[in-house]
Amino acid sequence: MRALKQLSHYLTKFTALFIILTACVTFYAPDLFAWVKGDAQVLVLGLIMLSMGMTLGANDYKILARRPFDIFVGAVAQYTIMPFVAIAIANMFNLSPGLTLGLVLVGCCPGGVSSNIMSFLCKGDVAFSVGMTTVSTIIAPVMTPLLINYLVGESIDMDGWAMFKFMLWVTILPVGVGSAFNIFFHKRKWFHDVQATMPGVAVISFACIVGGVVAVHGAKFLESGLIIFACIACHNGIGYALGYFVGELIGMTTAKKRTLSIEVGVQNAGLATGLSSKFFPTSAESAIACAVSCVWHSISGTILANLFLWWDKKQGKSVSTVHSVAES
Repeated sequence: MRALKQLSHYLTKFTALFIILTACVTFYAPDLFAWVKGDAQVLVLGLIMLSMGMTLGANDYKILARRPFDIFVGAVAQYTIMPFVAIAIANMFNLSPGLTLGLVLVGCCPGGVSSNIMSFLCKGDVAFSVGMTTVSTIIAPVMTPLLINYLVGESIDMDGWAMFKFMLWVTILPVGVGSAFNIFFHKRKWFHDVQATMPGVAVISFACIVGGVVAVHGAKFLESGLIIFACIACHNGIGYALGYFVGELIGMTTAKKRTLSIEVGVQNAGLATGLSSKFFPTSAESAIACAVSCVWHSISGTILANLFLWWDKKQGKSVSTVHSVAES
């Protein structure tokens, strides 16, 4: 178990590198992850959400109740900035319907699980981060289909009700199960051992999702050219900037502003990739945009967290990492 915990630690620490290596290896050996499709893909997505659920205990839900304004601002920012910036960028660069769908799909998904780790690394407000991720995930089955239908529904044939039901299964159910285990067994040593390995499980599952997309659409990656990479980086960067600006606008602390920046900018692109494969299997460009976002968000989020720490060091400041409701 100690070895598994250590492996989980290193996988979490080097998430971006692991995802990039997986994508590169799969590009030349697609059979490795050709199995990540259909029910297998749904199971992998469920494992990612289960890992997040196992971090949520009774205290986290109390935090949500005690900090309604922060969570409300975060949820509004999450589901307005990224979706509308995505469609604006798509229109500005005149992207194809498939690439537009992929970029908007990423923008309409909830915050990524890795954002909690990134918030911790940059000494952000971890409780706020967990609260935002939890709420955005809980309301995702409603918000994601509605936003996609509103933003691209006229050009993309989409079954919003089917997507709603699918997201209930792959988000709410596993998160609820994981959270229930945490609430009822958090005092048990065996649960803490299992819980310590789950970040590694989430990273491996994340890599499997990316590998599955590369296995199916890898040959078409280069066909999209540099434009999709530029659009994804632009979308992500604007999300970071506007998230921080919203925090500045309403007078949040430095820790909260950093967390809001990361939570808005880092999306659950793994979920977006799964949704693309499930509901838009004929749109290779959509899956490519989501898969590239998976990799880029992990890289950029880690870089941003390190830049925040570098800035603290340069300014001679020390920002305390928030783990509780001290800043409410």
